[in-house]
Amino acid sequence: MDVEDGERPFDVASDSCGQLRVHLSTDEDSEGDGPGLETFNDDEPALPPDLAWLEDLYEEDDDDGDGDGDRNPSVAADNGGKRSYAATARMFKLRRNLDQLDCFHRQKEHDVLKAREELKLCRQNIECLVKQRDDLENEIKRQKAAENSVAVFRLRSQHKHLCQRLQSEEELEGHINTDLKQQELELSEVAVELGRFSSLQQEVQEEERVFRVLKAQKAATRIQQERKAGQNLQLKMQRLRDKQAAMLMKEVNERQKNIEVGQVSRKMAAKHLKETIKRMHQQEAEREQQNRELLEKRIQAVKSLKSNIAATQESLRVQQRKAKANAQKKEQQQRQLRESLQAQGINSFKHMYQQKQLEEIERKQEEFAERQKSKRVAIAAKILEEEQLVNRRKRHQAVLPKPSTTDSFPSLGRAREKLLHYLDPSPQSATEERATIQLREVSDSSSSSSASSDAEDLEETMYKEVGHQSLTESLAEPEFSGLWDQNSKLQKLQDEKAMSVQTEVKQEQPAISSGNLNVIVKKVHGKELRGPPFLSKPEIIIFKDFEVGKMYKKKIVLTNISYVTNHCKLLGVSTHLKDFISVNFEPPGSLSAGMSCEMQAVFQPMINEDLEGEVQFASAVGPFSVPVQCTIKNCDLEVDSQFVDFGLHVVGQTISRTVTLTNKGALATLFSLDTAACLSPESSHVQVPTQVSANTCQDLSSENTTSENQRSSASIGTGELQPQQESQELSEVLQQEQSVSEASATGPEAVLEACVSTDVDARIDHSDGGDLSLGNVREGHIGPFESIKLEVVFTPTIPGEAELDFHIKFSDISSEPIPIQVRAVAVSVPIWVVQPSIDLKICMFDHLYQDSIVVQSRAKTALKLTFEVCPEMRKHMEILPKTGVIQPQSSFNAQLKFLPRCSLSKDAKKFFDSDTGVLEVPMTVQVAGQVKPVHFTVQAVVTSSDLQFDRTEVDFGYCSIYQTVISSVRLTNLSLLPQDFGFLRLPEFIEVQPNDGFGTLLPQETLEIDLIFCAHKAKEYSFQLSCKSGMNRDFHLTCRAVVVRPPLELSHSLVQFGATAVGDHSTTIIFLINRETNHNQSKQPINTETKDAMTLVAPRLFSFLPPKDSDISIAPSAGALLPGERCLVQVTFRPRLLDQEIKEEALRLFHRAKLLREKELERNTHTEKEEVPVVTSKGKKVPVVPNNSRVSDGPKTEQLTEPPNPVDIQPGSEQYEDARASLLYSFNQRYREYTVPCFVSDRIPPDDRQEQPAWSPFNTLDLQLQCPAVQPALVVISNNGLSTIDFHQVAVGEKVIKRLTVQNISKEPLDLRSSVLDVRSVFSLLNALRCIRPGDKHTLVLAFSPCLEEKYCETLEVRSQKMTLRMTLCGEGVVPAVTCSHPGGVLDFGYVLESESITQVFKLQNSSAVAVGFRVQLASLSPTRPRGGADMVAFLLGSNTDSQVQPTVGTQNYSGLSVFTVVPVEGSIAPGQSQDITVTFQPDHPSVNYSDRLTIELSNKSKVCMMDLKGAASSHNMYLYGGDLLKVPIESLLPPLIASDPQLAAESEVTERPTIPVLVTLRAKCNAGTITPAVRELQVGCIRSSQPSKKGGEFLWDNVASLQQQGFSVEPGKGTVEAGHKRTITVKWTPYSGYKPYDVVQTCVPVTLKGDETNVYRVTLIALVSTTAD
Repeated sequence: MDVEDGERPFDVASDSCGQLRVHLSTDEDSEGDGPGLETFNDDEPALPPDLAWLEDLYEEDDDDGDGDGDRNPSVAADNGGKRSYAATARMFKLRRNLDQLDCFHRQKEHDVLKAREELKLCRQNIECLVKQRDDLENEIKRQKAAENSVAVFRLRSQHKHLCQRLQSEEELEGHINTDLKQQELELSEVAVELGRFSSLQQEVQEEERVFRVLKAQKAATRIQQERKAGQNLQLKMQRLRDKQAAMLMKEVNERQKNIEVGQVSRKMAAKHLKETIKRMHQQEAEREQQNRELLEKRIQAVKSLKSNIAATQESLRVQQRKAKANAQKKEQQQRQLRESLQAQGINSFKHMYQQKQLEEIERKQEEFAERQKSKRVAIAAKILEEEQLVNRRKRHQAVLPKPSTTDSFPSLGRAREKLLHYLDPSPQSATEERATIQLREVSDSSSSSSASSDAEDLEETMYKEVGHQSLTESLAEPEFSGLWDQNSKLQKLQDEKAMSVQTEVKQEQPAISSGNLNVIVKKVHGKELRGPPFLSKPEIIIFKDFEVGKMYKKKIVLTNISYVTNHCKLLGVSTHLKDFISVNFEPPGSLSAGMSCEMQAVFQPMINEDLEGEVQFASAVGPFSVPVQCTIKNCDLEVDSQFVDFGLHVVGQTISRTVTLTNKGALATLFSLDTAACLSPESSHVQVPTQVSANTCQDLSSENTTSENQRSSASIGTGELQPQQESQELSEVLQQEQSVSEASATGPEAVLEACVSTDVDARIDHSDGGDLSLGNVREGHIGPFESIKLEVVFTPTIPGEAELDFHIKFSDISSEPIPIQVRAVAVSVPIWVVQPSIDLKICMFDHLYQDSIVVQSRAKTALKLTFEVCPEMRKHMEILPKTGVIQPQSSFNAQLKFLPRCSLSKDAKKFFDSDTGVLEVPMTVQVAGQVKPVHFTVQAVVTSSDLQFDRTEVDFGYCSIYQTVISSVRLTNLSLLPQDFGFLRLPEFIEVQPNDGFGTLLPQETLEIDLIFCAHKAKEYSFQLSCKSGMNRDFHLTCRAVVVRPPLELSHSLVQFGATAVGDHSTTIIFLINRETNHNQSKQPINTETKDAMTLVAPRLFSFLPPKDSDISIAPSAGALLPGERCLVQVTFRPRLLDQEIKEEALRLFHRAKLLREKELERNTHTEKEEVPVVTSKGKKVPVVPNNSRVSDGPKTEQLTEPPNPVDIQPGSEQYEDARASLLYSFNQRYREYTVPCFVSDRIPPDDRQEQPAWSPFNTLDLQLQCPAVQPALVVISNNGLSTIDFHQVAVGEKVIKRLTVQNISKEPLDLRSSVLDVRSVFSLLNALRCIRPGDKHTLVLAFSPCLEEKYCETLEVRSQKMTLRMTLCGEGVVPAVTCSHPGGVLDFGYVLESESITQVFKLQNSSAVAVGFRVQLASLSPTRPRGGADMVAFLLGSNTDSQVQPTVGTQNYSGLSVFTVVPVEGSIAPGQSQDITVTFQPDHPSVNYSDRLTIELSNKSKVCMMDLKGAASSHNMYLYGGDLLKVPIESLLPPLIASDPQLAAESEVTERPTIPVLVTLRAKCNAGTITPAVRELQVGCIRSSQPSKKGGEFLWDNVASLQQQGFSVEPGKGTVEAGHKRTITVKWTPYSGYKPYDVVQTCVPVTLKGDETNVYRVTLIALVSTTAD
């Protein structure tokens, strides 16, 4: 490749893809001798940053120069001499470019390989796609042959998609192929370039070898030089050490002397310090005593305030009751009057309406009279004010002849006559005239200032005076004033002036002062209401700059600022404003505090005068008014400054200042500037016409204004005339009285012209003298609300002071001239400092501060300046440049540098105050050719930048790795400027708070900083904390600590409980772990004797010690842990109310109730003392005597008011529970933190396990607990507020129900849910829970039914969103021990006459400790008994022949009533008591089959006793029973059939009485040939009847002889039976001789029973011998 001149030999540019661009240059730009020669210019371009070190290298080489004689000659020969800087730089440039070219070649090779791989991959994809396409085409052909159209469509779609992919791959192949060709082309180009520069690369390698040799040679030379320098340095250091040793010895001697002096001074200081501390202790004790006395006074004040509030409330209640009683009495009187009128035939409604109208008219007249009276007082005050104004003017004009009042004050006389006419239009009486004369005399003698206010203003003034005196003694001034205090500033001057008038009126007119001027302080709800009850916005209704004939409207808002609901009623406006002002006001009704209402004031002026008055209102608290001011157009002229100071100026300059004259009024006027005031007194007579004209204009203006305008101007505060001005006016009036009269005769226009002309003449005659002069504008016209700038020019000609005084006069008579003073000083110095006092504000030591000094030149030539600094300040202050030249009429800036050092107080004692830090340095500027230098001052406040710790070392002591130790230090800012600070580079085991150790300290502020130390490695720590200030200063604090590792470890050292309600509890679980191991012991050799002892490793004992009376419980609180073990510890937080708090609350409630009872007693006593008259029927009033029963209750009340002893208030009492409920309802959030120590013992040796272990404080663990407690959302209001429900002892099997009521005391509804009780539990919740709203209650119905004899306890949880209320259910199951006096079995009632009854009684005894319920059941009345005789079927169908077998329930009464009755049927037996059970048998028809079964069952379904009841009934008193059963013991309940004919039945009964069959079977026993006779017994009885006529009976056996023949014997055969008794008849059978075995002997014998009737029983005797007989 050809290389042209001026171009680089190699320039390869990358393509658009952003490849690396390489430029290789051989610096042939300057070649002129040919391509083979390389020349380098000396002006080489600057090296790149990475080759900058070459320059330093060659500088060192140049420094060595010719002195290096040890250079290697071979290297010099190889190098061809000394290498130049350009050759070395060229070598490094070539090496860098060649490296870049190699990198570019490698990159191109990589790109080509990558493109080839992509092309190969693309071709493989194309081959795969072509193969898939061929297979798909074959498949399409096959499916077409199979005529599968669906598959053909699907395959065609796939074929189309495959063709598209193949086409895209082919396009990608072409693109990749093109890129590959391009990459290969670029690679070949780069390879060509590499081959071209191969010779150049060899040359660079050779140069690099030479450079390395040269560099090694320089390094050896440098090492030799460093060795020489090191030896010299050692010699210097030795000499320095010797010198330091001498100085150190000298310092030691001086230090010893200082120590001795310090010890002496320390003793003296300690003595004085003790005295100072003693004095401070005494002062502290005195202050403490004063604070205690002040606190006692405040407590007494609060108590008195409370008593006053209570008394006020009591008085209000009494007044309300009185008002209510009066209203009821009035209503009763009206009712009686109405009834009497109706009785007389008069229309009562009309009469009552007329009566009310008359009362309303009288009331309005009284109100009108009161208003007139108050207005008279106000007018009198205004008259007094005018009188005082007249007297004051009279005193000033005492030397003059006394002019007439009518001539001097015509408008005042007219106003007084109008006022007197308003006061009383009728002619005055003599008394009134005397009163008027007295008022005038009082006004003449008074010398107080004038005031302008109406009656309401006077009242408000007195009220404010009295209220202010009382408030300033006890209350502090509020930070922000309220709306009602805003009007105080506006009326302050009026109030002060009004007090003087009120004092005079009080002294001379006690009758008037006792009326409306006595202000009563109003109290509402115990608070004093000061000021009007309503606030007006705007506070004053102002109609400013009005014009006659126009109408003006203004809207006013009245706001109720009293403490109660109030109303507002319009009374009217002032009398003299009624013709001009009307008020549109609709009464709004009752207004709450803070509410507003609106009204509209309409003003239509008819006269051109200033008007003042008020709009009067009435309210529930008292009357109030809103002031009204109406002002005409006037001039209000003022200037921005009455004193003009030009300052210092150089002679020859021209300086101007402007004075702005502003007219704030709505009336235009003419003005002129008059410099006559600057003239000497001798020439003052020349200005008399001017003064006369001015006074004349002023008099004319006063004639056109009314006395009302004069009073308003005085009240607004224009102020009194100065004594000089007044004396000047008096002298002018004396000298020019005649000219005044002449001027007044000419008229106002002439006077105005005279005023203007005289001013012009004055300006002409008195031209501006001196260097001060007025501008071009000296007179003119100023319109309403305009401003005009008046120019004053200062042109100094000679050095010195210049003065000019002039007045601005106006054509408006009411506008006074405005004096202006002008002062200026002319100097001849051309050089001055623009800022003669340079204030550097607050500066810190060792910090640089700069400011500019600007010097200004008035000279017309250049001057040389020299800045001088006093020698004392040259170490701290510097001005640059020290010398300079200031150009003509220009400025020169110098730089002031101030660097205060710590030695400032010693160097500049006369300029620097070390106590306050104030520095004031005088500086001078010397001007060439000028004798007087220019002085200026530099001021600054120099302060320190120190931060001071209250201690130099912090010792954290011993702490464990699981413990956090906090130590506090105090950091103080000793500077007068705020300083930022921060603790930097803190170790990981310490933390600084607050704000992570960063913050800002205000001047002289002290901040308490917490250092939190928490290390995780057991070792001794000693470190320093670095506190860096914002001024980049470091303050160090040394800290040390010893960290130990306890043998036990807590899984969590901080437990944060959630917000837990009182009565609820929160539980958390932590682990206590013993991480000790026996590795150390295992490393030692173990013999067989100690192996068994080592297996028994001594445990570590631990013990938690929670705070006493805290809400924290820990389980287990103590225990032992072996190495490697861990223990689960449960920490529970149960917030509760302490007994002491509850007892204190109970005492507080008692005292409050006592106070209420005392107030009630006082109120009742006060009511009893008042005798309420009662109108009798005769029309006489009889006083009611109070009841004596209340008097008798006095001692009882006194006994109840005795405060209880807190010890006597026991839990569960009514006072205790009331106090507890009060605390729960008023409970606020409570947050407490506890630190629970866990003491860990030292290890006990295995051979001495009985020894008490030692507890080391280093092993103690701390458990931090954060416990917030909140108000419970759900409380128990029944069961005395207890959440424990004790069912006590309940019999097994019984169910006891109790109810518990809960209430929602939160502000949100609670959705209640309960925990699931144990299915096998004996407790149950019978009703469902629901959502209760705030304040609602819900009752829980709980049941207890024990099944075993044991104690039960279970917890029921009532859950809500905010808390869980846990209820403890407990009870004891007791097995009832009830015994019956009857042993059970059969209870036989015997025989009873039908329709009669018999009773038997047995007892149930309860021996258990609980009451037991029982129930007596009869089988006949059992609901489970089968009906319709179904239980008899088995018996009837059976083959039972035993006479003793009977069914459970036998014959019943025909009437349906039970045969057997029991009383009581059920009940309860108290513990240790008994219960009588009465069983009554009452049959209604004869039968011997009456039976029933009685069962006594307890409430637990256990049966105490079961007995069968049996009985028989007979229609006769005699009966016979016994023998065998002849029929089934079941009878039909149907009565026996009755014959249809009663006569036949009676005849058959007489003729043939039926007999009663009785069968007796006798079985004789035959045993071994011996026959034992058979014996049977029959019973004959006589029933005792309730009828006394029935007695005993007889029985008789017939044919006894025939019985004996057959072997039967009957004993007795006959006899008698007493009533209620029975006799046994024995029937015996002995086989007779000739009896054949197995024969049955049978005979029938009648037995006659005689009683009330005779009955015959036919007894059949059957006898036989049996071997099986019993």
